[in-house]
Amino acid sequence: MATTLASGAGDGPAPSSASTAVTTRASHVLKIDGYSSTLSANRYRSLSSFPFNAGGHTLVEKPSLVGRPKSTIVPRFSTSDTWHINYRRLGSSDSSRDCISFYLVLEDQVVEDDTVTAQITFSLLDQDRKKPVPAHTHIPPDRSASHLIFILRKDLEESEHLKDDCFAIGVDVVIVTKDEVSSVKVPPPSDMHRHYGDLLSSKLGTDVEFVVGGETFTAHRLVLAARSPSSLGQRKSAPPPNAIPINDTDAQVFRAMLSFIYTDTWPEIDKENEAAMAQHLLIAAERYGLDRLKLMCEDRLCNGIIDMGSVTTNLVLAENHYCHSLKKACLELLGSWTTLAEFMATDDFRYLTKSCPGILNDLICIVAARERERTIFFLGE
Repeated sequence: MATTLASGAGDGPAPSSASTAVTTRASHVLKIDGYSSTLSANRYRSLSSFPFNAGGHTLVEKPSLVGRPKSTIVPRFSTSDTWHINYRRLGSSDSSRDCISFYLVLEDQVVEDDTVTAQITFSLLDQDRKKPVPAHTHIPPDRSASHLIFILRKDLEESEHLKDDCFAIGVDVVIVTKDEVSSVKVPPPSDMHRHYGDLLSSKLGTDVEFVVGGETFTAHRLVLAARSPSSLGQRKSAPPPNAIPINDTDAQVFRAMLSFIYTDTWPEIDKENEAAMAQHLLIAAERYGLDRLKLMCEDRLCNGIIDMGSVTTNLVLAENHYCHSLKKACLELLGSWTTLAEFMATDDFRYLTKSCPGILNDLICIVAARERERTIFFLGE
């Protein structure tokens, strides 16, 4: 993996060059054979190595003049992955004529690629042309400049590394490839619920009928089986034109439930009737195995208006259908001795204790807890 620039070769490279690349790293050795004769060449021209590749990428720069501040390059890469090293032995200005310098260049047309950068290390090699000399090993600090004023000629000529009028420079190139994150425009939320809603309203392909409160509803057996596998979707129908009777739900509730089954969204309900509909839908949702609808109904009731006129109905509903959040919200309303005393004087309380006998113990416990917190608060003051 070397290029030899031989004495008498003028400004051109020798006819042999080889390089190796391991994954994203490549090393190349540039041997200067006949150092003294290179000093008489045109000072403004460079000696070049033969091309070599590195990691499947190529680097190019606009070389700055030797002796000026170090160049800053934009890494650019092309499908051609050949690099070569240029050697300038007398500098390119009066201020740098005492130095030798090296830089990497690319001859091909390139395109910019900001996801790939290169780290370049220049090293003066020992007499065996194998190990780098630490004192003369340099890495451009910004990891992008491939140009370097390497060493004063006086230091090189007085060192043991110039042997038989020859010396060698090693160049290591490490390609750092950043993972490029694709910028994808995320589409808006799916409108599948609208398509299924249209399917229900169009009645296209329906294969099952229900009679609820004197109204006939058509649906798709597979959709019902997928959404309500344990109950509604498994009901057997009589031979056409007979339909399946539904006697445990009224037509308005069944219509809202069908809408949810097809669209998985809260059905359109008048705000004035939403609380009552939520109560009836909750019961139907539990009956037909629609757990998500049941939770949506409970959430609507918890975040709606629970007052002394509706607390009894909601408590019975919560107790009989295992709605813990709704039960807690109702108990919070009755959570003082004063409110509970007023409630106990009503017919609703008597109905509650008959319907849900265990609820009285829950009421006493929450009121006692409230009074205990109140006592601790006053004692603390």
